[in-house]
Amino acid sequence: MDAIVRPLRIPPEMGIYAEKHDIFHLLQTLVRHLMVDKPEDPIQYLINFLKRDSMDVPRIILLGPPASGKRTIAKKLCEHTQAIHITFLDILKEDSDLSRAAQQHQEKKQKIPKDLWSQLIQQRLSKQDCVRRGWVLEAIPETQEEALCLQEAGVTPDHVVMLEAPDVVLIERSSGKRTDPVTGDVYHVTFMWPESEEVAQRLETPSTVMPADLIAKKLQKYHTEAHALKRTYHSRLKTINADQPHVDVFSQVLNYICTPRHSPSPYTRRILLFGPPGSGKSLQAKLIAQKYGIVNICCGELLKAVSADESHMGELIKPYLESEQQVPSSIVLQILTERLRRMDCSTRGWVLHGFPQDVEQAEELQESNFIPNRVFFLEMTDDIAIERVTLRGVDPVTGEWYHSIYKPAPGPEVQTRLRFNPRHSEAQLLKRLKEYWNHAANLQAFYPQAVYINADQDPHTVFESLESRIVGQLPKVLSNQETLL
Repeated sequence: MDAIVRPLRIPPEMGIYAEKHDIFHLLQTLVRHLMVDKPEDPIQYLINFLKRDSMDVPRIILLGPPASGKRTIAKKLCEHTQAIHITFLDILKEDSDLSRAAQQHQEKKQKIPKDLWSQLIQQRLSKQDCVRRGWVLEAIPETQEEALCLQEAGVTPDHVVMLEAPDVVLIERSSGKRTDPVTGDVYHVTFMWPESEEVAQRLETPSTVMPADLIAKKLQKYHTEAHALKRTYHSRLKTINADQPHVDVFSQVLNYICTPRHSPSPYTRRILLFGPPGSGKSLQAKLIAQKYGIVNICCGELLKAVSADESHMGELIKPYLESEQQVPSSIVLQILTERLRRMDCSTRGWVLHGFPQDVEQAEELQESNFIPNRVFFLEMTDDIAIERVTLRGVDPVTGEWYHSIYKPAPGPEVQTRLRFNPRHSEAQLLKRLKEYWNHAANLQAFYPQAVYINADQDPHTVFESLESRIVGQLPKVLSNQETLL
């Protein structure tokens, strides 16, 4: 198609469908798993992958110094998420050629080569239990070199948690550590004693308990690598204070891993602004458009521009505007949808105000497949609206707006030449306010996900409130299974 002869149009339903079903995230996930797992039959692999109950299984790395409670937190995480708990010791015990090769290096007191180490991790994570249920890597990796090896192999966690506590606390914890030989659970004589007397009687002092000076050396070695690990995983890392009850530590860890990471999927902002006259819709739309590069569409200004271009549609609506009559909704919708279909709106997004004014218009807009993903109602009382609107006038010489209270004219000369819009008289304003409130409740019910902003504040404070709810995509609605996790 020649874009000069016939400008390209992107159907609005395409973007809406892609966002609704998270198509970009789906494709990214499929490609990532293909490149990491490298199946012999990629087509069949993708078919099987798409048949899974969930593609967003947990992929968590849990790091921390000795005695920080990694084992306890890892086990609790796996109980809640049904993910597979993996330690490097468990991997070495597996019956595989790679595991046997790694054991030979350990028997000779040699360091396991990084390629072999990486292959061991990959081999374990590629098994069906990890693929279907996800995984929690405890104390893997231990160094930045190992972390980079995992990244090169395509092993990328969604969440990385690093536990932290003062060394004196960790040394005290290590000396009081006890283990249950039946379950492998870790307890402490001071901080976490089992409730069951039966379990308490069978606790043993682990053979790995070290004297305080040796623990201090291990902590020093950990700290030298911890900063590098933080840099490696900075975009998905959460550090949590482990010097508190383990229940509180686990609660914070669980809250973090249940928070979806920011999606890199393309996101087109489609914003509707509602509010009574004087609530600042035009100013906020202008600020939003400037900050995020989206198209600012004021329905009233759009109609004026069309009426001035001498087109067929312009000639059709000109009599309505000249006589200050309301343009029929069908014509307004036709003009508006033609503007929203243009390439700049489709690719950059839009912020619309002045339409719809009632539920019927909102339904027509939705049926035209122009569905906003953010809706805001700017709220203020009628008294404030009257004060804002009736006391403002424009200088015909400079075009500057002034307000008797908020922005007085700079001198008597400017004050005497100010012009006041007849539509801004108190009688006219009360009529417009009544019309707005007649439809506001129904519009609010039509957009149940709308956000309500107090507009009786400094304009920049209002903008900050709007912006905090504009940045990023809306959180995905979790399934029942994900909610239980």
